[in-house]
Amino acid sequence: MTMADWTGIRENLMAGVGELAKMSPDSVAGYMTVSGAGAKTNHLDAKTRQLISLAVAVTTRCDGCISVHSAEAVKEGASAEEVAEALGVAIAMNTGAALVYSTRALDAVKAAIG
Repeated sequence: MTMADWTGIRENLMAGVGELAKMSPDSVAGYMTVSGAGAKTNHLDAKTRQLISLAVAVTTRCDGCISVHSAEAVKEGASAEEVAEALGVAIAMNTGAALVYSTRALDAVKAAIG
């Protein structure tokens, strides 16, 4: 049993994006341009780009992105172990950001104390 219906999430998301594209084609086209830019240079292979995308999806807490990029990572040949390593990077980035922002919070407290 999985935590969510990832296939359903992905299908609903794609339907919603299709609907948005009909109403605001330039917005979706702009996203598609930015999204495909890395593939044009091909400095990273598709699997690596999908692993990065999946890790970023976790850090931004986007279920739609998780559903799309998990399927794409598998399609590009990513193993569960490679995904787990990429997710470990996402975990580190989130804890690192919390550490950095904790110093900012302490700075704000010191300013409030005077």
